[in-house]
Amino acid sequence: MPAIDLDEDTVERLDNLRIDDESYDEIINELINIYEAEELTLFTSE
Repeated sequence: MPAIDLDEDTVERLDNLRIDDESYDEIINELINIYEAEELTLFTSE
């Protein structure tokens, strides 16, 4: 997997979203899933 550099503000925002010591991989995957679900919802409502 490629390495991604994040600035301090982004890391802080991710830390605020984490629940019960979720890994960064888990929270990012969850955010991607939410984004994809919203995209599908917008696409199908047209």
